[in-house]
Amino acid sequence: MFMDTHDILESYLLSSSMVQQQVESYNRFVRIGMQRVVDSQNLVEPDVSGFAIKFGTIRLEPPVIIEADSSTRRIMPNEALARNLTYSAPLYITYTPVVSGIEKSDAAGEAFIGEIPVMVKSDLCYTHNMTKEQLTGEGEDPDDPGGYFIIKGTERVLVGVEDLAPNRIICTREKNNSVTAKVFSTTVNFRARCSVTRDEYGIFKVVFPTISKGMDLMLILRALGLQLKELTEEIENNEIKNDVLLNIDLSKAKEMGPSDALLEIGRLSAPNQAKTYQEKRAEMQLDTYILPHLGTKAEARKAKGMYLLRMAERASLVAYGYAKSDDKDHYANKRIKLAGDLMEELFNNAFKFLVRDIKYHIERTTARGRKLTVRGNINADTLTEKILYSMGTGSWPAGQTGVSQVLDRTNFNSTMAHLRRVKSPLAKKHPHFKARDVHGTHIGKLCPSETPEGTEVGLTRYLAIMTRVTVGADTKTLEEKLAELKLV
Repeated sequence: MFMDTHDILESYLLSSSMVQQQVESYNRFVRIGMQRVVDSQNLVEPDVSGFAIKFGTIRLEPPVIIEADSSTRRIMPNEALARNLTYSAPLYITYTPVVSGIEKSDAAGEAFIGEIPVMVKSDLCYTHNMTKEQLTGEGEDPDDPGGYFIIKGTERVLVGVEDLAPNRIICTREKNNSVTAKVFSTTVNFRARCSVTRDEYGIFKVVFPTISKGMDLMLILRALGLQLKELTEEIENNEIKNDVLLNIDLSKAKEMGPSDALLEIGRLSAPNQAKTYQEKRAEMQLDTYILPHLGTKAEARKAKGMYLLRMAERASLVAYGYAKSDDKDHYANKRIKLAGDLMEELFNNAFKFLVRDIKYHIERTTARGRKLTVRGNINADTLTEKILYSMGTGSWPAGQTGVSQVLDRTNFNSTMAHLRRVKSPLAKKHPHFKARDVHGTHIGKLCPSETPEGTEVGLTRYLAIMTRVTVGADTKTLEEKLAELKLV
């Protein structure tokens, strides 16, 4: 039987929440993201000989409030709103002291490290899975969609941020007839823009965060341990082989060994410095700033070299017309950072501050000759204040503003629209004409007509009614499976 489109829409809205992706994203952050942040910086090493702290698992308890008489009880979203409180959950972390490289498991324990705001209707929230009757009984609105936070009595929403896809080669033709293959190499702690540019004569230059002017690709490949003579064996196309041979011929790296190439990079990036410093600087640049998503240890150097060669090959393919240049505005090259991804960025930044604060307190306690305890050196306000400041002002660690906004409660439609808003990180005052246009790939994902007038036109958009955003998956498992099947 033929169904009317309204029946399909009605059935979809009855079975799925309009803010499902925000809630799912936050749940993923609580389940996986927080632990991933802790694992990436789980060792606190203060300037105290033979002492360190190793962090283990992190856990959250349901939202509670500490009253004036020090009693603790559960709190519902409506009470947090009425009393101008923050709807947040306490955070606990397990720790083990490490003395002279030996973990003292008998002195291990758990410490309270702060509070984190809870999203209404998420798995941590009491209203999650409550029936309409139960919600009415608790004084809650049974039709409230959730997907927002309550910070000091104000409802705040984290607006989705549209960004270029990380860890993916995007190749574009520039105005000066050069071609650039770039990658936004992203790890938990760091994001580095690495690019290989082929100029109109076929010369390759590499640009990464600590280098503003391009550096010779062959020099970097040599420093990463690749044999220049073997490079052409990796490439099938004869014209691209010629490009590589031309670069080898013109490069001073053709007669250098890996250590000489490393010294040359050090000399170029830190001129007039001591030789040992130059070498350390070069090693740090290769391991930390070039394609960090492939690894930040010396073992990953060869893989990085091959990846850079593939980027150069892609740039040549576009230059010779064998491949089309990528469209930055195509939605396959975009990713939307939802509440969970944004909270992970914020928590990562706040946790770094907490680790730094613990180091400082331990060093001060030791200098004063006092007894060293782990719990006594953890100040829970450090993490809480850092998170609440960003949530309250909308200023995010990466320099973005307006990420956290006061929820629009003019009417139900405006609330729903606000919870499904997506903003572009591009500056409003610049004339990004192409970025503001409706792209063919927006159809079915973004609403082509719903956008504000004025400076934000085309940069602030809204998800289409039946759009569902996937919240990502762990790529490591997939990579391991592909390696197992000998496909990578």
